[in-house]
Amino acid sequence: MAVTKIKPIKSTLKKALDYIQNPDKTDGKMLVSSFGCSYETADIEFGFTLSQALDRGNNLAHHLIQSFEPGEVDYEKAHEIGKQLADAVTKGQYEYVLTTHIDKGHIHNHIIFCAVNFVDYHKYVSNKRTYGIRNISDRLCRENGLSVLVPEKGGKGKNYAVYKKEKTAKAKLKLAVDTRIPQVSDFEELLARLQAEGFTIKRGKYVSCLVPGQERFTRLKTLGADYTEEAIRERIEGKRTRTAKAPKTERGVSLLIDIENSIKAAQSRGYEQWAKIHNLKQAAKTMNFITEHKIEQYTDLTAKIPEIQTDSEQAADALKSAEKRLADMAVLIKNVSTFQKTKPAYDAYRKARNKDSYRAAHEREIILHEAAAKALKTAGVSKLPNVAALQVDYEKLREQKEALYADYGKLKKQVKEYDVIKQNIDSILRQPREPEREKGKERGE
Repeated sequence: MAVTKIKPIKSTLKKALDYIQNPDKTDGKMLVSSFGCSYETADIEFGFTLSQALDRGNNLAHHLIQSFEPGEVDYEKAHEIGKQLADAVTKGQYEYVLTTHIDKGHIHNHIIFCAVNFVDYHKYVSNKRTYGIRNISDRLCRENGLSVLVPEKGGKGKNYAVYKKEKTAKAKLKLAVDTRIPQVSDFEELLARLQAEGFTIKRGKYVSCLVPGQERFTRLKTLGADYTEEAIRERIEGKRTRTAKAPKTERGVSLLIDIENSIKAAQSRGYEQWAKIHNLKQAAKTMNFITEHKIEQYTDLTAKIPEIQTDSEQAADALKSAEKRLADMAVLIKNVSTFQKTKPAYDAYRKARNKDSYRAAHEREIILHEAAAKALKTAGVSKLPNVAALQVDYEKLREQKEALYADYGKLKKQVKEYDVIKQNIDSILRQPREPEREKGKERGE
């Protein structure tokens, strides 16, 4: 499990970059990497990109922290996941420095990325309400075999530990109320039973309970529609049964419900009836799907699934390849452009009689030129390509990537759809059939 948080850097960018690169925290800088810049000159390269910004704003960079559960991941895997997170967030358009700190009880990543991208020089928009970064981090944790805490409605925005504690407390209170309702004769007796078990009761406009070990009271009505005072009284009197929320209706085919082993069906007759109708509808949709796709044998279905999965995996690989080429091309354009813009200052520096004096006066341009030259040499570029031509190629590749993304989305949907169809068919085939003799007896034969 990983917890993420992001905050803007409005000043002291160099100080922040120096802090996250601290050798004592990063195994002698072995756990430091970067994209679109050199981590040694990141503050200067960020500044050059910021100077070309088309949008107004005070943010110089954004500082993203990803903390892992103690003992769940080693530092190498953590750094790898951090790079995957940084790449997913910045999409090959923002310079960033990534470091992994291993000096504390829990391993954590620091990612500082420039507030302005080096492709079209627009600022990064951080909307915390979308929780996109947390979702990406959770997905990466799942893909790497780490645990993920899935928040329910109302859990957003809370610290994971706090949310988990509150969720557990509410679950305990719900269980206590549900268990005691069949055993009591009225609402007052229920509260007395809860109090005897260690729950603290607070009366007011709404009845609240303090679960042992919890710091805040929980109003009964916040547990759901079946837990208001009026609803609980009706449940005790037998005028109301606990309702179970039916899943949202889906446009496509959804899974059949195993009614026999469903806890909800056992607790609610209404849900059981809904589930039976749901299963009939989904069984009909399943058979329609099979007919429309001309699947005549079960073996046809089982053979089709790996075929679609292979197509989906190939599309995913093609998409990743296009994204990698886009990122590499964006960095190449940036370095060529920087090299050309700073070349006059660097040429003058080489011709200057007093190089130390000239360098002190034009240090920023010289460092940028040297960093760009080093990056181009590392990339194997000996002859500078035409920037305008590169930008045309970049746009064409971007369009190809969008098309690949659309194809991948369709195939991913198909994989999920065929998986549901197979599970439904398996459920239908497992249904016990009434023996012919029994049927004959019922008809009086």
